[in-house]
Parts: sequence; structure tokens; C-alpha cells
Amino acid sequence: MREGNLEAPTRHPIDWKNPDFHDEASLMKEMERVFDICHGCRRCVSLCQSFPNLFDLVDATDDGEVHGVRKDDYWKVVDQCYLCDLCYMTKCPYTPPHAWNLDFPHLMLRAKAIKFRKGQVHANERLLASTDVHGQFAGIPIVVDVVNAVNRTKTMRKAMDGQLGVHPDAWMPSLAPQRFRWGRAMNDTTHVAVNGERTPGKVAIFATCYVNYNEPGIGEDLIKVLQHNEIPYEIVEKEQCCGMPKLELGDLESVEKAWAANIPVLAKYAKEGWAIVSAIPSCTLMFKQELPLMFPDDADTQLVKEAMFDPFEYLVARHKDGLLKTDFKAALGRVSYHIPCHGRVQNVGRKTEEMFKLIGQSVEVQLNTVERCSGHAGTYGVKTPYHPVAMKIGKPVFKAMAKDDPDWISSDCALAGHHIAQGMQQAGTPAKGLAHPLTLVRQAYGIA
Repeated sequence: MREGNLEAPTRHPIDWKNPDFHDEASLMKEMERVFDICHGCRRCVSLCQSFPNLFDLVDATDDGEVHGVRKDDYWKVVDQCYLCDLCYMTKCPYTPPHAWNLDFPHLMLRAKAIKFRKGQVHANERLLASTDVHGQFAGIPIVVDVVNAVNRTKTMRKAMDGQLGVHPDAWMPSLAPQRFRWGRAMNDTTHVAVNGERTPGKVAIFATCYVNYNEPGIGEDLIKVLQHNEIPYEIVEKEQCCGMPKLELGDLESVEKAWAANIPVLAKYAKEGWAIVSAIPSCTLMFKQELPLMFPDDADTQLVKEAMFDPFEYLVARHKDGLLKTDFKAALGRVSYHIPCHGRVQNVGRKTEEMFKLIGQSVEVQLNTVERCSGHAGTYGVKTPYHPVAMKIGKPVFKAMAKDDPDWISSDCALAGHHIAQGMQQAGTPAKGLAHPLTLVRQAYGIA
């Protein structure tokens, strides 16, 4: 139970167009206020490195109070925040509607935006967050094989460390030989749409950069599950990066450009009664939370918010409508499932877990659910200064996921899944198998 605030947390719009938002003196005053509250509470100390850094800075002052911390040292707190939102959603008793009105992640976002506008974000970080740029080689024959092979060499990893700030030991995704959006027809109209009480009977798939460029198999498995359930689908006509990597940098102008490109396309589907589904939690969250808060007065953005579904939010709602097939045929055995932060923040409940339990009513599934941050956090976990911290944050997850020697480890966030697999390998408890939950559902249906 939250102390001090017994109501569900709510969020105010991000007033990023207001000149005061980018005023550094105003920012420092607000950070001092918030840090003083956090110092007096300290409930979030175990979540990420931002809070230990803050409390160490306070404890090192002469009188143990926030006013003694140098303002320049505030950036040591800001730089460790990767906007997972868990402090806001699960720990903080002072979020709105509490009178203290504390939103730590969005305060950190404001600080990152000021830092970015001042030109203090390195070019290598900007490139690392440009997923549409370094994904452009995906799907190009021969080039993909060469790039993937070179990127695995020690020489290239050393160069990436020096030029891009990517830690040589961090797991990095490979480019796909075939892009998801290139690999199949853009729609399937074989079946008649059947609407449920909770669910539109047709799905528009927002592919995401990661599925399109790196793991198209996740998107293919989503399609196979939809086809098995006779749900018409369409891959959205065109898309850009959702903007989450740029948001994490504080590059709000680039987020706005992505918003301007994506929302008109997605709003068309929303107006036509499609459910819009994204298989990457961070991308789904971007359309469900961050963009609606950045553009609260834009009607199309709010329409897209209401139409956007996590895949398992949609499938479980489909089941409650009595329209999901439960003819599962293949046992999954022991499954360790990780709930990623950006899945939890969507505030829709543990829908993937519900799906696994539904499968378990027909075939063998021994489920171990782990609900804690893996430490990967987008680009944070691969950056040279932060990768060791990311592995430290993930240690409890690596240990919990190894419980009962699972046949499969799985996370809705594919990046977190690979990060966990790497951590388990280093801990001497390697995973037998790693698969996205959509892949496991497809397998449970007995679909090749």
C-alpha cells in the first residue's frame, strides 16, 4: 500500500513546449525539491543506480542534507535514469494526486531534454538511438552476413567501444536477412472480422524497428497466432521508429518528428475500428503513455492510445470475449517468464502470465514468473559506462529465472530476454532455450 497517497497514480501532461521546461535554473530548483523528498523516503534505493547515487551524494555532505550537494553532481543521478517508470508506478507514495506532486521519471526526462538541447549528448549516443539508421542494412543480401560477421569479431567490438561507446561484452542484436515488412504481404483478408465486447475483430500490426530489422520471427509468430484464431490482420501501411530511443536521450524534437510521421497513419486504423498491436513493450508504451502526455490536445493521438494493445492484452481480452481458440497441443514444460518494466507500466495486468496459465489448462506448463527489472533498459545496458551496472541490476533476475532449471526463458521484451540469457550464462546457469512469449504460444498451438 502506498503511504500518503491511497489513490492510483496519475500523470500530468509533459509541458515540454513551455519555455520554463528548458530553463536550467528552474530545473535545478525542482530537482532539489524532489531529491529532498526522495532522501527522506529512500524506498526506491533498490530499483536502479540513480537512487544509490543520489543518497551517496547526500550522505557525503557535512550535514547529510540535499542542500549540500553540488548542483553539477545532480547529473550523476540523471544519467543513471533509463525511464523505466517503476519508481513512479510501484514505489513512490508521493505521486499525483498527492500534494507533493512527484514524478521522478518525467523530471529526469526534463533534465535529459535540457542536456540534449545544450549539445551535451555525444554523437555516438545519438547514433545508437537512431534505430532506423543502423537498421537500413537489414534485408540486404550479402551485406547482412558481412555486417553480422564483422560485428562479432573482437576487433570490431573494440572499435565499437571506442567509437560508439558500446561495451565489448554487451549482447548486441544481429541484423535480419529478411525484414519483417518486406517478408510478406501487407494484409490478410481471408477471414471476416468478428468483434468482441472488448476486442476489435481485426488487428493492425505496428512492426517496430526491432521486429522489422532484427527479429522478424516475433512478428511472424504473432501473425501465425492471429491466423490460427481467424483474426484478420494488416501490417500498417508505413511506419517510423516509435521515438522511445530518442525520448531516452531527451531528444524531444526527434520524438515529435516520429510522432508526426506515425500518428496520421495509425489514427486511420483507429478510426476504422482496428486494434493496433505492437510486440515490443517500449513501443506500445510510447503510444499508450508518452506521446499522449506530450501531445494531450491532439485528438488523433488519443484515438491511437485507446486503440493500442499489447499482444497479450489483446489475446486475453479476446479469450474473455469467448473468441480465442484454446486447442493447445504441445507442452511447453518449465517456463521462466520475465515481466519487463515497460510492460508493467502499461498497467494492464499480467496478461502474458494469464496466457501461459490458459495454455497450462490444456498442456503441461510449469510457470515461474519473475517481476523485476532486468537492467537492460534499451540502450543503457549496452553502453560502456553502464553495462557493468546493468549486469549488477539484473543479478537477482538472472538467479530467479534459473529456478527449477527451465526449459525456456522468455520475456515480452526481446532485448531483456537476451540480456537475461547473457547474465545466466555468466552466472554458470545457462538457459536451455530462449524464446519470445509469442513464439511459445505459436508452439503450444502446434503451429510450425
